[in-house]
Formats: sequence, structure tokens, C-alpha cells
Amino acid sequence: MRIEEVQSTSKKQRIATHTHIKGLGLDVAAPIPTARPFPPSRKGRRILKAWFVFVLWEQANGAAVAMASGFVGQVGAREACGLIVDMIRQKKMAGRALLLAGPPATGKTALALGVSQELGSKVPFCPMVGSEVYSSEVKKTEVLMENFRRAIGLRIKENKEVYEGEVTELSPEEAESTTGGYAKSISHVIIGLKTVKGTKQLKLDPSIYDALIKEKVAVGDVIYIEANSGAVKRVGRCDSFATEYDLEAEEYVPIPKGEVHKKKEIVQDVTLHDLDAANAQPQGGQDILSLMGQMMKPRKTEITDKLRQEINKVVNRYIDEGIAELVPGVLFIDEVHMLDIECFSYLNRALESPLSPIVILATNRGICNVRGTDMTSPHGIPVDLLDRLVIVRTETYGPTEMIQILAIRAQVEEIDIDEESLAYLGEIGQQTSLRHAIQLLSPASVVAKANGREKICKADLEEVSGLYLDAKSSARLLQEQQERYIT
Repeated sequence: MRIEEVQSTSKKQRIATHTHIKGLGLDVAAPIPTARPFPPSRKGRRILKAWFVFVLWEQANGAAVAMASGFVGQVGAREACGLIVDMIRQKKMAGRALLLAGPPATGKTALALGVSQELGSKVPFCPMVGSEVYSSEVKKTEVLMENFRRAIGLRIKENKEVYEGEVTELSPEEAESTTGGYAKSISHVIIGLKTVKGTKQLKLDPSIYDALIKEKVAVGDVIYIEANSGAVKRVGRCDSFATEYDLEAEEYVPIPKGEVHKKKEIVQDVTLHDLDAANAQPQGGQDILSLMGQMMKPRKTEITDKLRQEINKVVNRYIDEGIAELVPGVLFIDEVHMLDIECFSYLNRALESPLSPIVILATNRGICNVRGTDMTSPHGIPVDLLDRLVIVRTETYGPTEMIQILAIRAQVEEIDIDEESLAYLGEIGQQTSLRHAIQLLSPASVVAKANGREKICKADLEEVSGLYLDAKSSARLLQEQQERYIT
């Protein structure tokens, strides 16, 4: 007998640099179930006693837990970002900007990703790097505006009236044709729908009869009809007909519950850039030039300001009518010092526009030149933009925090390592950098398996650290042997 093990079809998630970040790790409200007795009640001569359970919610103070959600340390920066998250949820942060400033490898990108995890998937989060704005086809300001529009969501609510049920009757009513002669035309369609709660007889427009024929609807099928658009969808055959034939290719579904006439609220989340891109695509013609242009690789074109203004008018009308709701998201610009003075001037104006997301900037630069000028400024950002920013400082990790981060990364990468090796790796991280220490984990695991061990020991780390140089060691080696290199 042949037995095979079935492999799981679930998607395996790749391990990235910030896979272990699940949120900001703040103190949140927690439920406390408590049991209390009911007051005794008399029924005849017996006294009945019962207990009921109610839930109290522990008050959350928003303080950062020392080690939670993949974060270690950075207590002040996490609490500051937690306040920003609360302001975003209350829609009080739109049009404002936050700057995460600190030395390299202090968790600035991780903080921004933690903010996006706390906000959830319904709030748009658009990450980009400062060097992305430079393109030979599109202007720098156009790239910035595209990402601004990607970070602004629009939640459109639509109420649909639906008739749903099992078809009990389907009879088209014919009438004399208006053109005369012996021809007949369908004036309307009588259809009966049945659910668990009741039945209804509907008189439908003849245009819906074409949709019924197209869907091959027959008596005994479960269908639903949209009242606004007249769209017909055949769900399947009612399961009461399941024993009709032995061999059947039909999909049997249960009879719908509730009333025949239902009202459903459909919520759709889109971004303003989605609306821009959908309306910016030109409609292709049938002439030879249009066909050749469609076959060739199209050059990336800019979306005009006129089109964006028209879309903004429609969006504002929807918001005023209550059909749509604006959801300001987060635009995260990493390595913001790579932007030049034109981009910073554009950011000043974009932050003050009515439709503006929350902008989070990150940089690891100190006092340096603003790109494109000879002007020196803190963090490489002009002073007039710095005045508009709320600055959060990140601090360098200590030895204990570095060891805890390395332990979390080893657990995420499914690497077995002992305490002595973790302490030694923490020392390497203090002398070099946290990133270099994390990058030594995987090679050390390969060396340990080559030596016939599952767990990494100190000797494996010593061997690997001797093979790979860090940035400081490489720079020191270049200074000592600079005469051997071409300068």
C-alpha cells in the first residue's frame, strides 16, 4: 500500500528584516472576567442560586511594554508613536508630519512599520525611499504627488437592494408587437422567489428576461437580482433537488434564509491614486496608429493636475452627500535627506493642502548640507520644513537590549543558539553594529550544521566573524593599506 504525505498549500511567508514587528508593543485594554452570584430567589420551598459572569475592561495607559510585539527598548519613541496612532484614528493628524531621527540601526523603519501594524489594513500605508523620486521619465514632484494620493483612502458605502431566493415560477408575459404583424414581444416577466421566511411574486422588466436566459435560470435554481442595476446571478441549484439524479454536475446550495427582499451595505476601499490611474488611461481607437501604440510598451506618463482637480470635486461631492468617507493614511519617506530643495519646497505646500495624509519622515543624518544647495541644516532638511515637523528621537541600544533583539531574530529565523553564544554575539554587535551581528546568525547556523550540530556555539561565531568584515574593520584596513588601492 502506497502512502504519501500531503504538503500544505498555505503560503509560506518569507523572513524579512522586520518580520518580527507586530505592532508598537503598547499597554492596551485587557478583559478581566469576573464571576458574581445572582441574588437568591425563592421558587416554592427551594432556593435557587446562580452565577453570572461579566467582563471588566482594564484601563489602558498607553505605556510601552519593555519587550512586546517584537520591540525591545525605545520606550519613549514607541509611546510618542502610540499617541500619533491615536490621533490618526481620531482623524486629527491629517496634514501633519513626524520625523524619526536617530543613529543607524536604532529602529526608525521598525517604528514606522509598527505604526502601520497598529492602524490595520484598512488605513492606507505607503512606504517609499527618498531616492525614488529621481526618474528620467517623470518629474520629482509628480512621484511625490502620486505617493501622497496613494496614502489617502476613500471608503465608499453603497446600499444595494437585492431579491434572493429559490425560483418557484418563471413565466414571461407576451403582448402584441408595436411594429404590427403576427410578431409577439415580451412585455414583462412574472417570477416567484421563495426563502425560509416566505415567498414573493415579482413583475420584472423585459430587459431582465435576457439576463435570466443568459444565466440559464430554471425553476428550482437559487438566484439573486440587484434592484438598482437589474443584474442577475445564478448561485446554484436548490439542495432539495439533490436526489433527483445519480450523476449531476450541478452545485447545490441551501435555500436562502431571511426575507426575499434584502438591503445590503457594500463597503469598498480605494485610494485617490486608484481613481487617478483609472481615469488617466486613454481609450484606444481603432485606427492603425492607436493599435500600434497599444502594442508597443507605453511610456510612463504623468497624471495632469486638471484630472486630479476633477476627481477631487467628485470626491468632495460624495463626502458631502454621505456616500463616501475620507480615510487619511500614512506616507512614510525613509532616507528623507536624499530629497533635494525642490522636493522639500513641494512638501511644504503639499502638507498644507486640504487632501493630505500623515507624513512620517526618517533620517540618520546629523548636521549636513541640504541636497542641491550649499546650505547646512540639521538632518539635511531645510529649517522651514523642520518647523512643521514633530521630531521623535531614537536611542542606541544597550548590550542587554541587543542580546534580546538577537534572541528574537534567532527565534524568527528558527535558529537554535545557546546563552553564551548570544552574549558573545551581543559583544560583536556593540563593537560593530546590530545589523552586522544579525547578519552573522545565518552563516553561523550553516557552519554549525556543517560541523554536525544543530545548536550554534561560540566557536561557530568566532569562525564566521573572522571570515566577514564589518564596515569599521574594512575602513580601518583601507587606512592601513591605502597605498595598495587605487584612489
